[in-house]
Amino acid sequence: MYTQKIVSLLPSATEIVCALGLEYNLVGRSHECDYPDSIKHLPVCSEANFPDNLSSLAIDVKVKEILADALSVYTVNREVIKQLAPDVVITQAQCEVCAVSLTEVEQALENYLDKQAHIVSLQPNSLDDIFKDIETVAAALNVKAAGAALLEDLQQRVDIVRHKLKFAEIKPTVACIEWLEPMMLSGNWIPQLIEIAGGVSILTDPGKHSPYVQWEQIRLADPDILVVMPCGFSIQRTLKEIDILLKRPGFTEMKAVKNNRVYIADGNQYLNRPGPRIVDSVEILAEIINPKQFIFGYEGDGWIKFSV
Repeated sequence: MYTQKIVSLLPSATEIVCALGLEYNLVGRSHECDYPDSIKHLPVCSEANFPDNLSSLAIDVKVKEILADALSVYTVNREVIKQLAPDVVITQAQCEVCAVSLTEVEQALENYLDKQAHIVSLQPNSLDDIFKDIETVAAALNVKAAGAALLEDLQQRVDIVRHKLKFAEIKPTVACIEWLEPMMLSGNWIPQLIEIAGGVSILTDPGKHSPYVQWEQIRLADPDILVVMPCGFSIQRTLKEIDILLKRPGFTEMKAVKNNRVYIADGNQYLNRPGPRIVDSVEILAEIINPKQFIFGYEGDGWIKFSV
């Protein structure tokens, strides 16, 4: 029986493939694919066109310069992919800043591989989209039954949170900060996850891209809870730049600060990664927003309370 060879250029897609029981079909990964640990030995098929030790502001400036010059934020290593001879290549069309894009993959591989690879492109903007992407990958890899079983498990976990909060009358307002400088709030699927976890997202619309906002807008909205979760940052990486937030005018006077409800979450591994662990992210937000109702055990790994 022939085994499909898969190259994943997207961390969330790598997690989907593994959750479907096809980890050993993976022959290549992106430079950002880091979960599970057992895939880190795979050949790396992409790289970022900027250093990884830049500050939030420097990253933003560099990315905008690259895009303004009509260049790519990432490079696809087509020689490596050619040698791997994949049957399927998985990428995304959701965000040209977050990972290798569909256009980049098509341009890199067009008429270059010795055999035609099936390119699967994911474009999630909501929780439903993430679940549909899992279904899409399962269908492309001929494991529809495994996809259905995975989705049933994920949906049950979401339903448990929803059911427990069904009659909750108090819904705190929440600001999830996706980038520190310039300031961005988390859009796409995050407002929906906040709603499931029993909160109300401020200054964002479900299913729409994360907006740039002025600090004054957040300060005036004065949310009950602040969650700092920059895209691609671990908790430790965020702590290195937390002073950007602490120095904002009026920060210490905010409700969330006075009530000790400021949190740092791992945006890289959880909330900003639209794969199976997006349901872990629902549970993380449930722990943060409703700590009396939920203890899933993510504190310390997925999130920490930050005392000012």
